[in-house]
Amino acid sequence: MEEEPLTRKDINMSNYAWVLEVRPGYEDEYKKRHDEIWPEMVQMLSEAGLRNYNIFRHGLTLFGYFETDDLQKSIEHIVNSEVNKKWGEYMSDILKAEIDPKTNFPYLLPIQMHLD
Repeated sequence: MEEEPLTRKDINMSNYAWVLEVRPGYEDEYKKRHDEIWPEMVQMLSEAGLRNYNIFRHGLTLFGYFETDDLQKSIEHIVNSEVNKKWGEYMSDILKAEIDPKTNFPYLLPIQMHLD
């Protein structure tokens, strides 16, 4: 009997990831801006239900990982937030972002493997 691949539904996933790109020459500025992240941005992300939110960088590639129990609610809260709009404008000169037009949020990566 052939096994079906795991899906988010099967393993009750609440973890998500995205990939963006920092523009060449702005790696240090990207880090500086996040070291000085606005308190109201942190509060908004928490109110959106995000937890364990991390951003890693490899070269120019940014890999974001976060957990939430209600992805749709979290995305709606973030994209409708005034502070997120201001943060997006503030970061736009140093980022290249592919945004999903259906959600107005970065494309989320499909999970390839999960291990508890």
